[in-house]
Amino acid sequence: MCDELNSKDAEAYFLQQGAGKGVSRRTFGRLGIGAGIGTALASALPWSAVAEVEGGVSLVESNVTVPTPDGEADCYFVHPAEGRHPAVIMWPDIFGIRPAVRQMGKRLAQSGYAVLVVNPYYRNMHGQLVPDDAKIIGPELREKIFPKGRELAGTLSPQTCVTDGKAFIAFLDKQAAVDPAKKAGTAGYCMTGSYTFRLAAAMPERFGAGASFHGGGLVTEAPDSPHRLIPEIKAGFLVAIAENDDERQPEAKVELRKAFDAAGLDATVEVYEGAMHGWCPPDSMAYNQPQAERAWQEMLTLFGKRLT
Repeated sequence: MCDELNSKDAEAYFLQQGAGKGVSRRTFGRLGIGAGIGTALASALPWSAVAEVEGGVSLVESNVTVPTPDGEADCYFVHPAEGRHPAVIMWPDIFGIRPAVRQMGKRLAQSGYAVLVVNPYYRNMHGQLVPDDAKIIGPELREKIFPKGRELAGTLSPQTCVTDGKAFIAFLDKQAAVDPAKKAGTAGYCMTGSYTFRLAAAMPERFGAGASFHGGGLVTEAPDSPHRLIPEIKAGFLVAIAENDDERQPEAKVELRKAFDAAGLDATVEVYEGAMHGWCPPDSMAYNQPQAERAWQEMLTLFGKRLT
């Protein structure tokens, strides 16, 4: 889970890289994660837009409102302009839906998926915590917005994860761009890494793959700890663990591996060397380009194999 200890590690890494300069943010542009991540993809986005992206893939992107038992969730939906595709729910980290996460969803859609990037905080806040023009959530910005993010995260629960996830998949399965006959996928970061377990366990026949990146609270003493849900899961899994998370809870990877093996599931549980908590989103202080790319490719491999 994103906390003060992880924040200090991320800030130290950020400063060690020359306040982020050592980790090239030019990669934003090359990966489709930098150019125009401001107002074009925030609240000013038209209801539906078609964009040509790198590789010549035409995408349709839109801001959508998804009805749930607790209200209306503001989300970002992006998919290839032609055909029907596997559905993927992308859950953001504690900083919520924002331009960089939308671009991650957009990049995943480029690989042939219908992606819903969700705002898990919709019950208490529509829109985003992170300003449109913030390409990096640096120390000052983090100090300003983290307390609110932690407060909002505290309003969520295992139950809201499942009720929201079921509403999101119901929305996706009604979309012309989604092929409901194909298994769905889900990806979560930081606090929402656990959501991938909970949703895959709640809907085992619908979900074919889950990916948790620097997920927090995967192994706890609670009766409903995510690792205890693995026997109920039928999906393949990628569990990508930050090195500093592993240092603080080295037994977590062991318990996860044992649970996946006992259930006979196809799962990769790996500690990413040199990667700090939060290393995957490109606007994170802990962003580690080589390891983020490796994790991304592992996710694509899993999804390509299981979302059929």
